Amino acid sequence: MAEYSPARYVVLGLIARHGAMTPYELKARVEDDIQPFWPILHAQLYRIPPELAQAGLLREEAETTGRRRRIFHLTAAGRAALARWLADPDTPEAETRDPAQLKLFFADLGDPSDVVALANRQAARHRTWLAHYTALRADLAPAEDSRQRSRARLLRLGVLHERAHAEFWESIAADPDQLDDPVSRPASRPSP
Repeated sequence: MAEYSPARYVVLGLIARHGAMTPYELKARVEDDIQPFWPILHAQLYRIPPELAQAGLLREEAETTGRRRRIFHLTAAGRAALARWLADPDTPEAETRDPAQLKLFFADLGDPSDVVALANRQAARHRTWLAHYTALRADLAPAEDSRQRSRARLLRLGVLHERAHAEFWESIAADPDQLDDPVSRPASRPSP
């Protein structure tokens, strides 16, 4: 079986979960559900479904009247490819491309006040995301269905991630010279 990119599995998974979709509907679903943790260019969501249809993983239906939308349905082969991908516990290494971390790396080349300003801005941004994820999680009833359970798991990770980032940036803003987490520092031994 061919290896597919994560974006292709996003398309297969969204159609498996929500039923037949147009590329425009895929774009809306990605913006609502996937974008915070896996950004996908909108152009890809128009290019990928026809490619998956050509590979036999989706079936394309073109409207003959009206807006002549292209609607994509999951095939048995697409469902099998998605199932194999989900069953494989291996994943590539996580990708982190955080512009704030890049600036933090070079902070010694700027004014000392720059790192405090950066840290304050980042702490506020992560607190905003933390509140957003917390509110989304509060609106779920994960005992009701598997989709809500999957979403609740991901939101739990989002909450933990944003809380850790907010606390980190707040600690940098409070003391830019603090290099270690005070909790994880080795205890100093009393002198004999």
